[in-house]
Amino acid sequence: MKPSCVFRLALFLLAPFLMAVTAGVHDAHAQQPPPAPVAVADVVQMDVSAGQAFVATVMPLKRAIVGSAVDGRVVELVVHEGERVAKGAPLAKLLTATIELELAAAEAELDLRNQELAELEAGSRRNEIEQAKAKMLGAKADMDFGRAQLTRLQQLRTSNSASPEEFEQVKARASQSEQVYQELKAAHDLIVEGPRPERIAQARAQVAFQQAMVDRIKDRIKKYTVMSRFDGYVVAEHVDEGTWVQSGDPVMEVVALDEVEVYAYVVEQHAAHIKPGTTVRVDVPALPGEIVTGEITTVIPQADAKSRTFPVKIRVKNTITDDGPLLKAGMYARVELPIGPKQSAIMVPKNALVLGGPRPLVYVVDGGDQGGGSVRPVPIEVGVAMPNLIQAIGPLEAGQRVVVEGNERLRPGQRVVISRVVEPQSQPAPNESNRGNEHGTD
Repeated sequence: MKPSCVFRLALFLLAPFLMAVTAGVHDAHAQQPPPAPVAVADVVQMDVSAGQAFVATVMPLKRAIVGSAVDGRVVELVVHEGERVAKGAPLAKLLTATIELELAAAEAELDLRNQELAELEAGSRRNEIEQAKAKMLGAKADMDFGRAQLTRLQQLRTSNSASPEEFEQVKARASQSEQVYQELKAAHDLIVEGPRPERIAQARAQVAFQQAMVDRIKDRIKKYTVMSRFDGYVVAEHVDEGTWVQSGDPVMEVVALDEVEVYAYVVEQHAAHIKPGTTVRVDVPALPGEIVTGEITTVIPQADAKSRTFPVKIRVKNTITDDGPLLKAGMYARVELPIGPKQSAIMVPKNALVLGGPRPLVYVVDGGDQGGGSVRPVPIEVGVAMPNLIQAIGPLEAGQRVVVEGNERLRPGQRVVISRVVEPQSQPAPNESNRGNEHGTD
């Protein structure tokens, strides 16, 4: 067989295999995901005060034992222990049947007083005025007739044609008819003028008095509903349905946990170095996967006489989930307070932290150019905190770039493209939209 024929035969036999290999390579490239867009920030090195851990306790921002303002019997507990309650929402209701009857009677009396006032303010009706006028004109006609009759008898008496008795009778009737006319004229004028202003003022005063009585009863009825004075959670019930309570008796205990105060107790030699407004890290052993930071609000200037420790209050914004508050009243905590000398520390934005594993980690962008590269997870330990930065103790160097947005979806070695570079100091505080990679509370 000629060499050219052998070559053609070999090429014919190998063609399907080469096509399959080429297609496989093409499919492998096609299956690779495109680089993920991420935002990055530089790792920075700065001088910070060394931290020291102190024992602390999580306390509610507000606590209230809500009592009854009136005597009565509990007919309904609207909420129960562990449930969330809004400001102004009812906690329990007392029996109001008797006082509601009082309210109905008072409102009926108020309606009567309002109708009386409306009648006075409307004045006399036209029919009443016409009736009074008709009576007045009738009396005037009688008066005119009596006067005419008296004049005629006076003329007859001059000629001795009328007796004195007859004259006196006509004179009396004329005088009587004149008095009747004056009476009916006065009545007509009163009807035309309407009620006196003083009478209307009296009616208005009666309405105001009765309205005050109704408002007073309504206010009493409101007191038969025990309400929460702030948003919070019910932590204790002091009554059951059917319990008789007196004014001032406790009904429920409510605590506010949307924000909490962490109380740390600092020995006297360190108290002078603690400044309100400083951001600190709060470790809660019951929440190992959480990074919690807060702000020092107060150093109470009164030490415990036995321990010589000063209470330090740290305000922390809590995270509220469907299962309740993340931080609960009474939780044990440790607070990292910056009281030591200045030391150099590696700092990363809080948004760079990825939680949920055995240790916190950050994704470092390696290789490539300024526009992207591949990511590498770096486990770290956290140290002191600042408003938007936190100390990262681990194999990191200043100038490296860590992912601060999009890191919750990354895998080791994944290719990324840098869509934005964020200045570390301008990092926004973590919020609910960052919960995929930041489970803490800031």
